[in-house]
Amino acid sequence: MYLTPQHVLLAGATGLTGEHLLDRLLSEPTITRVLAPSRRPLAEHPHLENPVGEPAQVLPQLSGQVDIAFCCLGTTIKKAGSEQAFRAVDLDLVVAFAKRARELGARHLIVISALGADSKSSIFYNRVKGEMEAALKAQDWPQLTICRPSLLLGDRVEPRLAEQLAGPLSKLIPGKYHGIEACQLARAMWRLALEEQNGVRVVESDELRKLGK
Repeated sequence: MYLTPQHVLLAGATGLTGEHLLDRLLSEPTITRVLAPSRRPLAEHPHLENPVGEPAQVLPQLSGQVDIAFCCLGTTIKKAGSEQAFRAVDLDLVVAFAKRARELGARHLIVISALGADSKSSIFYNRVKGEMEAALKAQDWPQLTICRPSLLLGDRVEPRLAEQLAGPLSKLIPGKYHGIEACQLARAMWRLALEEQNGVRVVESDELRKLGK
């Protein structure tokens, strides 16, 4: 069964995948409202509402009914400055955003996690992503879609050296470890938004690439 959401809440619209997803959402004729809070202003559009400010201040002020929420939030330890600051974004902020989305009526949450997410992992990054997934599952969403992309490829405003070095190699690796273009991920997320089912669905990177073609 397919539903077409009309009122959308989007977090992370200034990021690599979020920018592509925002463009897609604003080009969809069925969508009448995109609520996209951000730290810096976005380009104006008749269907876009863009509260600007720090998340802790903006999230409680969000209002209006939403059908679906997309979460493209994420950072790196280097950019965040510490493991604690990284957790504050990739775990705490994601969970807070999801909670607010539920309060606004969203039935379906589509969130970007990461390949290898595991709350028991010895790798800090994977462990935090796993803890984030577990926290979202505990919110008891009617429909929760967890996207686990491998290395994201694309032109960032602030290039990440590790991604620049690993990107060409990731294109040669088969299966779910193959790198995925951010525009592909955005297209896949929109296709997943049109699918209605109950419970949790985890979508690995190889499936995301197929959906995003």
